[in-house]
Amino acid sequence: MTAYGHWIDGSWCEPAQGHYAVVNPATEEVVGEAPEATRAEVAAAVTAARTAYDGWSRTDPRERAAVLDRIADLLTEHGGDLVPLLQAETGATMRLASTMQVPTAADRFRRYARGALEPDVVPLAPQPVRASALAPGGLIGAAAVRRPMGVIGCITSYNFPIVNLAGKAAPALAMGNTVVAKPAPQDPLACLELGPILKEAGLPDGVFNVVTGSGAAAGEELVSHPDVDMISFTGSTAVGKKIAESAGRSMKRTLMELGGKGAAIVLGDADDKTVASAIRAVGSVWSFHSGQICTAPTRVLVHRSLYEKVVAGLKQYARALTVGDPVDNSTIVGPLISAAQRDRVETYIAGAREQGARIVVGGARPDLKPGFYVPPTLIADVTPDMTVAREELFGPVVVAIPFDDEDEAVRIANGTSYGLYDYVFSSDAGRAWTLAARLRSGNIGINTVQRHPETPFGGFKDSGVGRDGGSFGLHAYSELQSVVWPS
Repeated sequence: MTAYGHWIDGSWCEPAQGHYAVVNPATEEVVGEAPEATRAEVAAAVTAARTAYDGWSRTDPRERAAVLDRIADLLTEHGGDLVPLLQAETGATMRLASTMQVPTAADRFRRYARGALEPDVVPLAPQPVRASALAPGGLIGAAAVRRPMGVIGCITSYNFPIVNLAGKAAPALAMGNTVVAKPAPQDPLACLELGPILKEAGLPDGVFNVVTGSGAAAGEELVSHPDVDMISFTGSTAVGKKIAESAGRSMKRTLMELGGKGAAIVLGDADDKTVASAIRAVGSVWSFHSGQICTAPTRVLVHRSLYEKVVAGLKQYARALTVGDPVDNSTIVGPLISAAQRDRVETYIAGAREQGARIVVGGARPDLKPGFYVPPTLIADVTPDMTVAREELFGPVVVAIPFDDEDEAVRIANGTSYGLYDYVFSSDAGRAWTLAARLRSGNIGINTVQRHPETPFGGFKDSGVGRDGGSFGLHAYSELQSVVWPS
């Protein structure tokens, strides 16, 4: 078992306040020990990033691209060590850990290696300007130029620790920023392992730093530090609002990727093929990281004519899934991240039962010890005002709600404070496209839960502020500067 230090200014730093245990959600055994950050240690990481900024921000974009490409190569080379660590600290199934943790993180660094070479100047057509008391008239040229933001504080979520961090750090570094990362307390170890990998790739000392802590103190210190120019946060809406309030006091830029309560709308024209596709898509709430994903279609809104058919199909789907040890290749549904999160999800299920909803499948803790397990759970006869239909559970729970017409479906879908990712299933793609325009959601999937890697990602309402992904990620980690001159 390894006891880690913070990664600050290109080296390991022994924590003054010691360590805390990181626990495997399936075995309840200690995976390793993460450092507890003090205010001074967070400040040291910020100072290192500020000092390194001047040099890194002025490097040739081709040099930044080469480093990011090398990071992607090294992540792949180190996959044999990183995958077991990621699996153990997240509780993800081995299938997910091996295919969608390290490979996806490497893909993101490689994408932004290309991004470092994207044009950062937007030329503007010269315009004749009349003389004024301000300056002589003439033909005035101009350009809008994307400049690096400065020091970026990256506070990441527990479901995909290095993927989420790569999605922030890679575009930030590509634009010439420096980074201080504060991973989620539940599973920060692989994020700490990134420090030496990025250094080996040629990243200068101080450009990438990682500090951790078991509570909120390290993140709060990072957000409030005057030398941090931007906070990029992925996590709950409640925490995001606190971060936005603190960051606003010093006019920090923010990127907020917050909670979701995705609605999958199955229209009455859906044929058997489309219904089957919808069932598979909604079933991903159970089969993909035990529902611990903010974009999950956790509400299935079904036209009344198809409601019982979809509920029956989902029941059959859920019962076919194996719950258990995530390192067993036959397992589809592993544990939740912690006992606290398991208990939280169970409380929501109990509340739905008390409010009159029908537990179609699941709902009771499985006889699996050790581990923090919740079985695939389908709750029917849910009304839009029930708590389980309005709040994000972050677990393997689907609620089914019938509707009679499109107007009602839109009201239900838009009736929560969230607006991150919704889905429309219809045999008429044009009808689905038209309906998408009425949904207050940052992302819409039509007949699929598949992603497109270049789309802008972010939410409406309480699901966040700002967009990243593809070239939009470069925009998120840069400031526009206008430059004007006489032609």
